Amino acid sequence: MTRTTQIQIFLLVLIVGFLTGPRVIPALEKFSPKEGLRGAQNSVQLASPVLPSEMAPATTTPLVPVSPYEEITLEAKGVYVWDIKTHRKLYGKNEHAVFPLASVTKMMMALVASEILSPETSITILPDDLMEEGDTGLLAGEKWRLSELLRFTLVSSSNDGASAIAGVAGANIYSNSVEMNDPFTNKKLFIEQMNRKAKEIGLSNTHFGNVTGLDIESVASGAYGTPRDMSILFEYILEKHPELFTATTYEKIDVKSNDNITHRVANTNAGVAHVTGLIGSKTGYTDFAGGNLVVVVDIGIDHPVVIVALGSTRDGRFTDVKQLIDATIKEIVGVHEPA
Repeated sequence: MTRTTQIQIFLLVLIVGFLTGPRVIPALEKFSPKEGLRGAQNSVQLASPVLPSEMAPATTTPLVPVSPYEEITLEAKGVYVWDIKTHRKLYGKNEHAVFPLASVTKMMMALVASEILSPETSITILPDDLMEEGDTGLLAGEKWRLSELLRFTLVSSSNDGASAIAGVAGANIYSNSVEMNDPFTNKKLFIEQMNRKAKEIGLSNTHFGNVTGLDIESVASGAYGTPRDMSILFEYILEKHPELFTATTYEKIDVKSNDNITHRVANTNAGVAHVTGLIGSKTGYTDFAGGNLVVVVDIGIDHPVVIVALGSTRDGRFTDVKQLIDATIKEIVGVHEPA
């Protein structure tokens, strides 16, 4: 074998070594020029190529999906998102903390009244009822069916309407009560029934001091509750009295009293027309409570979810709930951005 051939073999082994890995080193040691590359043809054992199946798998860091709720900024101090269909919490922020409820209180008022009175019960608006804060157009002496006055009251968040309903319902709690003609006593009895109902359905951190949720004074609310409790209340109403929600899904409604007076009522939920799948909603706002909003939304088909935002601002409650709805859609359909 000529020296040129020996050098060629050496170079060939060297090139194969780069391609196949460290197993060629022993071969190189045998055929180095120092030894004259003796026996190259008989002794060189080229390293076997490493097949892809034999190679160690590359280590990669798995992408962790980011919760869509982590991507939003909310003004509300207390938030809770409850999936009614799957019975699981989707998101919470101070959900067990107690907040002023403001007019969200009226949903419990409507629930209790509906369980005491028939929809056809006649309700007369008394002058004392009109002493409540705010004027939604009710008239002293005007007569209503309970079902229509509830629609009016929940959509417009009428304090006058809530007062009138509570007075009549309270008088019917104890049919033998000698004080059933005293409006003040009747409302007190009704508030007690609201608190009994709260305890009955598991609202362990909720208390009602009046039927409207109005602030009692500058540093005290007429009702207190937690975001988690409000989700329980709204789920209960959806199951037992879904008719109470129907009117609250409209931007405006026309309601007629027994005196044939038609009232045009605008919804206090300013964003109601822009929420797809809305099942029900109730707003609340006072200086002490700030802005509250609770909605029940159908995410998809027959997939109701309760979204609660308490302690926000007058306008912030609407943007808060809009963001929470969008995040909930992403959460349920599984659209997550990688971290």
